[in-house]
Amino acid sequence: MAEPVIDIVNLRKAYSSVVAVDGLSVRVERGEIFGLLGPNGAGKTTTIRMIMDILKPDSGEVRVLGALPGAARQRVGYLPEERGLYRTLRVGECLTYLGQLKGMARADAQRRSVQLLERVELGGWVKNKVEELSRGMQQKVQLIASIIHDPALVILDEPFQGLDPVNVEMVRGLIRELRDQGKTIVLSAHEMSLVEMLCERIALINHGRVVLYGRLSEIKQQFAPNALEISPPLALEHWPGVRQVSVVGDRQRVTLDAATQPRDLLRQIVERGLPVDRFERATATLDEIFVTVVKGDGAHVER
Repeated sequence: MAEPVIDIVNLRKAYSSVVAVDGLSVRVERGEIFGLLGPNGAGKTTTIRMIMDILKPDSGEVRVLGALPGAARQRVGYLPEERGLYRTLRVGECLTYLGQLKGMARADAQRRSVQLLERVELGGWVKNKVEELSRGMQQKVQLIASIIHDPALVILDEPFQGLDPVNVEMVRGLIRELRDQGKTIVLSAHEMSLVEMLCERIALINHGRVVLYGRLSEIKQQFAPNALEISPPLALEHWPGVRQVSVVGDRQRVTLDAATQPRDLLRQIVERGLPVDRFERATATLDEIFVTVVKGDGAHVER
């Protein structure tokens, strides 16, 4: 088995009497987009800061790219939750300086910053001061700052913050491009629908502990409700065995009573001669799983 890009074993960190991270163990594999999720105060940012060697753990071990966190820092790109651009510098100057801090030659940092600004449709703003940019534009500049040095591992804490739908799609495409280039991405975000579209595996943290961990497709199967997705929509609200009917996108979701099997509903539909183009078991959304597990602090699932 290939060595993981991040290997966290029994990690613990407390602030006075508050335990922020409590015996956490997670592996992030090479070339994947990994979701690090949890409610506010769950321990995500503390965990990321220990990966980045900003904080030292009280106990346990973190290995990053096969080394201790401090030794790997130059090979890691980090978009922190707290933003940190030099607001009075021009955008190009700011990015060039941040690239040099990561060990880049000035000319290389200048060239790379221009390329990345063009990629996120900010090429015309290279000579503007950072403070002249909108919040969303500054967010894209901050993202560039985290990847300007071509890191092997990219850790993104709330990368979609402050972005409109068009720029959310742009950043989502950029994250996939980074993955296609062979980089490993750790994504921490509250937009579950975006996490669901991007991540192959996730770890859900609550009260400093991993409460859900594994491949997203398998987790969604585990939490699959007794529900179906049907199209075209049918008037099923008062049928025997039907508990709830709702619309999800262009499909109708039909939730059944616990004692009712999908085949029972399908038989009724066929007997009445109603048209059905799609009839399949529904999977739980990541939003639904998140709420279910966090409220119940569910059992640890590991894959």
